[in-house]
Amino acid sequence: MDFHATMKAQAERATDALRQFISALPFQNTPLVETMHYGTLLGGKRLRPFLVYATGEMFGVAPQALDAPAAAIECIHAYSLMHDDLPAMDDDDLRRGQPTCHIKYGEASAILAGDALQTLAFSILSDASMPGVALADRLSLVSELALASGVAGMCGGQALDLEAEGKQVSLDVLERIHRHKTGALIRAAVRMGALCAGEPGRDVLPILDRYAESIGLAFQVQDDILDVVGDTATLGKRQGADQHLGKSTYPALLGLEQAREKAQALCDDALAALRELSSKQMDTRTLEALATYIIQRDK
Repeated sequence: MDFHATMKAQAERATDALRQFISALPFQNTPLVETMHYGTLLGGKRLRPFLVYATGEMFGVAPQALDAPAAAIECIHAYSLMHDDLPAMDDDDLRRGQPTCHIKYGEASAILAGDALQTLAFSILSDASMPGVALADRLSLVSELALASGVAGMCGGQALDLEAEGKQVSLDVLERIHRHKTGALIRAAVRMGALCAGEPGRDVLPILDRYAESIGLAFQVQDDILDVVGDTATLGKRQGADQHLGKSTYPALLGLEQAREKAQALCDDALAALRELSSKQMDTRTLEALATYIIQRDK
């Protein structure tokens, strides 16, 4: 298996699905929809859609049935970045190596485009074709994404993150922030892929949760490391932005070397969870490769 080729192909598939969903909206060629296109299709790792595809296909779910949840969760992620970049939040001017949405299209368009992407996510899950997925499982997908996006998930984590700016927080508080801000959507992506498979997926959700929670936190630890050792050109965003905002990070609390050890330990935890699935004759190679990729990436 060529992991990087697989990841690239799945990213392209998710991007095609997103383009189709956004292109079907009314008011094309208006600032609102142009901002939606720009902020969503500009690029990115497509990590969350990849997790939907990789997990669903592990259970034999057809890619055509996974396009909708993959696109839906990326709509939520894209909206969160649009709003996170705003002056009232992190005040970033660079995203994926390009001007952020509010810099290019103005704050009002960035806010409205984020709002529209959030509602588009749930329209997709409600209405798009998902061959072979039972109606009860589709409803579970809606519930899963709503929970992971709101106060109990991403938005709650964003609020905790803003509250902690300029303060020295403990490691426990930092983990609480990131298990919500970053980890909730990553966990949801894995769960949504499994839920598309119905009962076989539901049966192993506790194991998948352990995997997802480990890689979600590992992703954030690696992000914090890259904010220290990376460069703006490679990252596609301002290097050192967290330090500028006075945010607590894993390298700041643990030191750079211990932060790297933390990321490796989380990766090991994720791989240990997958070994339980391997014992059930499931092909976990793609998810294993992703866990390693998360702590080795340079952007």
